[in-house]
Amino acid sequence: MGLSEHGPFSHTVRTFWSFSNTSYINFINQNVNPRAGFVPLRRNSKYLTGRVFPMAPAKVDSSKKGDPKSQALKTAKAVKSGPTFKKKAKKIRTSVTFHRPKTLKLDRNPKYPRISAPPRNKLDSYQILKFPLTTESAMKKIEDNNTLVFIVDLRADKKKIKNAVRKMYDIQAKKVNTLIRPDGTKKAYVRLTPDYDALDVANKIGII
Repeated sequence: MGLSEHGPFSHTVRTFWSFSNTSYINFINQNVNPRAGFVPLRRNSKYLTGRVFPMAPAKVDSSKKGDPKSQALKTAKAVKSGPTFKKKAKKIRTSVTFHRPKTLKLDRNPKYPRISAPPRNKLDSYQILKFPLTTESAMKKIEDNNTLVFIVDLRADKKKIKNAVRKMYDIQAKKVNTLIRPDGTKKAYVRLTPDYDALDVANKIGII
């Protein structure tokens, strides 16, 4: 059953229709900012829902444009300078493996040492040459082969033994032979060059 204008709801119906036709439109037009993109509504407008429309672009005044000569000069300058961005040529790769490019790696230059007490050299010349051997066979080596015999550190190699002899006794070794004895110590046979006499060196050291 429809609503009539003479029923108990006639006042409500008249108020609703009058508000929807006129008051709603006036309310929208008064409270909507036109710059926000809303279109003002009219009485017979079909856009009674307040739809948003994009604003039209501003008209450009043709009189503000520069003269043709300046436009031509500007265009010529742009053409002469070339494109503003240059297309990077694609690198052709001939291998399936990719290696990262080598970059500059500077040497370390620390402002202060990270270790407060640097480790000392535990294998110096005094540690390498423990003591000379004075056995009968060692004396025979000194006399016959111009060779000195030392007990050395197990960690010392031939090059270290040679350098230690040169530093300690100021003599030049021609050749160094080493062996591990059955008691676990290392023995070194240091043969001197012909410029040095093993007997003189042994006297100087105090072996004989």
